Amino acid sequence: MEDRRGYDRDEIFSKKVKAGKRTYFFDIKSTRSNDYYLTITESKRKVNGDNFTYEKHKIFLYKEDFFKFVEALNESVDYIKTDLMPEHDFEQYEQEESEDEYNRNELRWE
Repeated sequence: MEDRRGYDRDEIFSKKVKAGKRTYFFDIKSTRSNDYYLTITESKRKVNGDNFTYEKHKIFLYKEDFFKFVEALNESVDYIKTDLMPEHDFEQYEQEESEDEYNRNELRWE
C-alpha cells in the first residue's frame, strides 16, 4: 500500500473549473502546523474501450510563491492576448461562462 501521509490534508476550500475534456481543481489545504497551500489539479478523462480512467497532474503552490506564480500567469496570458492573438475576441469566453452560470442557476430554481 502506498504511503500517502501529508497528501490528503484537511481541505479548506475547493473550486472546480470545467474546460472541455479537462477539469481543473483549485484546492486550499492546511498543513499540520496550520499553514495553508494551494493545489492545482488537472484531470482529464481517458476512454479505454468500455472503461475510462482519469489522468491527473498536480501542482503544489506555497504561500511564498503565490505572488510570483500569479504574476507569471497573468503576464503569460496577457502576452498571448496582446502579442500572439490580438485579433481574437477573448471576451466571448467570459460571456459564455456568465451565460452557463445563469443557466445553471435557473435550473436550480425550477
